[in-house]
Amino acid sequence: MIIGIGGVSTAGKTTLARELREHYSDKKVITLCQDDFIKAIENIPLIRERIDWEHPDSIDHSRFLQAIQNEALVNEIVIAEGLMIFWSQPLLTLLDKKIFVELTHPKFMERKSLDNRWGHEPDWYIEHIWNSYLKYGQPPAVDNTFRVNGNFKPALNHIIEYLEAQ
Repeated sequence: MIIGIGGVSTAGKTTLARELREHYSDKKVITLCQDDFIKAIENIPLIRERIDWEHPDSIDHSRFLQAIQNEALVNEIVIAEGLMIFWSQPLLTLLDKKIFVELTHPKFMERKSLDNRWGHEPDWYIEHIWNSYLKYGQPPAVDNTFRVNGNFKPALNHIIEYLEAQ
């Protein structure tokens, strides 16, 4: 099974992926993070003379897709997570299950103000992250994506029910 988890930065994608790995600890599971498939810095677009990590052109989508396909050959479950998980049409067709972790703008701003993984981000860039998520991070309108409210800790049992339903 190939599971895609999408959502804005700080929505809880990585936490959910970790919880799913723990739940399926009796199976061979791997998690692939889209952030690990960025292009070389010189090939990423800029915004206001800063690297635009939030643009689809920052990700090597072909390499990410190939890694997912390769891991699916040797793992029972592949969890692929990232902001733009729903952006790539070839990846969308590969996913068996899709989970979208929704987050309200106020909750995103609250969490992002505490997120210093990459140092202090200017306010305009934090708003750019949100706008890029709205533009590139949404699942298709007509789709069977399971939606999770990331404002609160999601009920893992409901997610597992979705994943195990035929």
